[in-house]
Amino acid sequence: MILTITSTHRPATDIGFLLHKNPGRIHSTILPFGQAHVFYPEATAERCTVALALDVDPVGLVRRPGQSGRDWALQQYVNDKPYAASSFMSVAISRVFGTAMKGKSKEREELARTPIPLTARIAALPCREGKELIHSLFEPLGYAVRAEEHLLDERFPQWGESPYYSVELSGTVRLSELLTHLYVLVPVLDDDKHYWVGDDEVDKLLRHGEGWLSAHPAREQITARYLRHLRSLTDDALARLADDDGSDAEQAEETRLAEEQSLERPLNLNQERIRTVATAVRESGAKRVLDLGCGEGVLLRELFKDTCIVEIVGLDVSMRALARARDGVKMGNLPEAIRNRLKLIQGSLTYRDKRLSGFDAAAVVEVIEHLDEARLSAFERVLFEFARPGTAVITTPNVEYNQKFEGLPEGHMRHKDHRFEWTRQQFREWSERVCSRFGYAACISGIGPEDAAVGTPTQMAVFTRE
Repeated sequence: MILTITSTHRPATDIGFLLHKNPGRIHSTILPFGQAHVFYPEATAERCTVALALDVDPVGLVRRPGQSGRDWALQQYVNDKPYAASSFMSVAISRVFGTAMKGKSKEREELARTPIPLTARIAALPCREGKELIHSLFEPLGYAVRAEEHLLDERFPQWGESPYYSVELSGTVRLSELLTHLYVLVPVLDDDKHYWVGDDEVDKLLRHGEGWLSAHPAREQITARYLRHLRSLTDDALARLADDDGSDAEQAEETRLAEEQSLERPLNLNQERIRTVATAVRESGAKRVLDLGCGEGVLLRELFKDTCIVEIVGLDVSMRALARARDGVKMGNLPEAIRNRLKLIQGSLTYRDKRLSGFDAAAVVEVIEHLDEARLSAFERVLFEFARPGTAVITTPNVEYNQKFEGLPEGHMRHKDHRFEWTRQQFREWSERVCSRFGYAACISGIGPEDAAVGTPTQMAVFTRE
């Protein structure tokens, strides 16, 4: 059973500082089910690979204290446990790379917080449902996934494919994120665990799923399989995920809206922004439209007035915001045929979601500045590579205009929840990079009163697929 992780971030050998494992030696750890060995097959400034190899003792597993004996006799000794990635791998990751999973590195603290190009390879990952499940679990997290099937026996091809895959995951992520995703999802794919699952497993799942599981399109499936389909534990975990997903995000959204209304009200900026974006969507001729990060549905209500648009889907991470959006459209008073034009779904802008594919246009209004800049590349792939609408309309604040707002201290961003605010040049450079990477053309303009020196308060890019 072997896992390798390759870094091409220069100097690549710095991954040793993140993992707290010197590339110049072999590291061995005794585990309850065998031994884990960490070594580096290659270690140069350009490319460094670390390998985690597990030497599982199947006989020792049967004879260890507390063994339940639930398997029939021969199966206890003849099985895939020494070879296939499973919950043993997860335990090894947490024991051997525990500090790295927490994102801590005394020598390279800044690097531990930085997304870097990483590629993970698992030699034999069991997935009896087929490789589509592997893709559906990892791709929403921003990874490029390659899953290679293997015959049960090459001498007898008529026996068909085995349930084991050689899997490669590539992405620009923090090392701690990659380790955490593997820790949770490897046993989910195996759909089994070698140890007793109790209440503490719910806490463990929520702790390691913080920041990504609540918005994952397959969170119910992940939760059920991680907890071995135990109904009471699964229901408890999903309820807590819903609570965690709601409170902080919803409170932040309410605070953001209050601040935005207070600061921009004199300009009637939000109303003008909505009208301008809706006009751009209509001019594109779109029949099916996405509103990503729809909040309480102000743009949805504007688009809903246009009967030429046959389907409108609003996505947001906050269930409370989606409920308010539904109430705002007053869908309960409308005929069913009209109500069916609007769908509201929960999800995240940084996770691949098949529900977002096949739309003519997408609007992302005053949303990207709420993302960590390190997650922008994931958002770009979700929108421009996977969803790939014909037209995408994106707005974001122009930081140069901030000096025109009374009561906004110099050097401060417009809202506490903003992770960044761009100048006009920065927005243009980002738009050009997106166009070059994903095959779009962009038309950039401004929204709101224009100042000769600092431009308009809001900047907008209309991306058109080439």
